[in-house]
Amino acid sequence: MKFPHHMLACIGISLMTSVAVAQQPGNPVELKIRQARQNPFASEKMLLAATHAGDTDRIVAVGDHGTVLVSDDGKHFHQARSVPVRSTLTSVSFADTKNGWAVGHWGVILNTNDGGETWALQRSDTTVDRPFFAVHFMDDQHGVAAGLWSLLMTTNDGGKTWNEVKLDPPPEAKKADRNLFGIFRAGNSLFIPAERGLVLRSDDQGLTWKYLETGYAGSLWCGIALSNDTILVGGLRGTIYRSDDNGKKWLLVSSGTKSSITGFTRTGNKIVAVGLDGVVATSSDQGFSFQAIQREDRLALTAVVGSQPLGISKHGILVDLLK
Repeated sequence: MKFPHHMLACIGISLMTSVAVAQQPGNPVELKIRQARQNPFASEKMLLAATHAGDTDRIVAVGDHGTVLVSDDGKHFHQARSVPVRSTLTSVSFADTKNGWAVGHWGVILNTNDGGETWALQRSDTTVDRPFFAVHFMDDQHGVAAGLWSLLMTTNDGGKTWNEVKLDPPPEAKKADRNLFGIFRAGNSLFIPAERGLVLRSDDQGLTWKYLETGYAGSLWCGIALSNDTILVGGLRGTIYRSDDNGKKWLLVSSGTKSSITGFTRTGNKIVAVGLDGVVATSSDQGFSFQAIQREDRLALTAVVGSQPLGISKHGILVDLLK
């Protein structure tokens, strides 16, 4: 018997892009850690996340079946030479131009020290598919990974060792079991958008966390820092909340759409949000309001990256996102 399906971070397409299925205790799990295949059509695979490698133009995207794509011009992508897993990768973060980490299903944590060309396995747990949904590194030593049922781990040695953080139960709950969908930084604080309108904040590099209530009842999947104190979070049904005091108070923002928000980026003076159903929403007033359009292809967008924004989707990279 298996538990019900659970959403992945910042997704929501019909398959929920990839389903995190947890195995009942006591049932055997047969999973072999196998090298990701080289695929001539890798650039058309379902992708879930992307980021810049440090302050360079290099973009690294991750997704289905251990797919990792790398580009130095934002137009032409090639597959990473070596990825040690075929499990779905859900998030990627770089501390600098060379050192990066990716996380995903089966509690997988991968590390690269050559800008994303080759990867090594730092952690996995094949006894239960309790996936990570997000990872963020503050520098090349300190990082945080978060995922299903309040799974939260930190490292202070570049991922050589990972230590689990036990969260207190959220307000009016008996245990900490919320799904943690994203991680982003604003100033010296880390934020995690989560289920039931909660945002978690840490002021000590992920060692301890506070629950912040936005007033929303649904899931929040992603976020972005506009300054040290001003942040946006987005999620189900086009929901966007804005805070200008580090998450103490929240303002519900008009997104111009009912399609779920899956990612944010900045381009010049504009903020770009993407979502399901091919939705692209832009703000020219620091996130107080958005105007949304829908792409003709209605392709589900799972993330967005860069100042010349690239759309990340269930069918690969969209170079002409705003066209």
